[in-house]
Amino acid sequence: MMSRFVVFFFAFLSLLAGSQIYAAPTNEIVARQIGNIQCNINRLQIVTGLAKLQGTLGSLIGEVSSDSAALAGVQSAASSVTGAEAAIGVIAKALLTGQAAPAAARDQVGANLTAAHDALAAITSTDPTASATLQKALTQLNDAATAGDGVVANCK
Repeated sequence: MMSRFVVFFFAFLSLLAGSQIYAAPTNEIVARQIGNIQCNINRLQIVTGLAKLQGTLGSLIGEVSSDSAALAGVQSAASSVTGAEAAIGVIAKALLTGQAAPAAARDQVGANLTAAHDALAAITSTDPTASATLQKALTQLNDAATAGDGVVANCK
């Protein structure tokens, strides 16, 4: 499912790039929704970052499968990331149809990323492989959140 979203996002960016060239200069709302180069880079970074994070979480699920508490935490984080991806999909659909990006969806992205972080931060493991994968997941999550902050800052 995520690969379809990434393909959709690339198609979306292509459409936006073409639309920006032909957009009327007086259409400030459309220009703001399309965003500048940095805005679109940040959009791409959060989408690809979350896709990579889902892969890492899949690996981590296998590594902590014998620890029920850690497994529940990773599954919770994965569910939260899926929620963030779904909210990004709502935003992308709105932008693609020329509507304003819903603030509630943006808030859902942030809340889901926070929930994923909290779930991962609560996990402890004595297994060195699982610990390394957990740190990788936290780094990827932080990078995705930073990209999300960039979207908020640059897509105005």
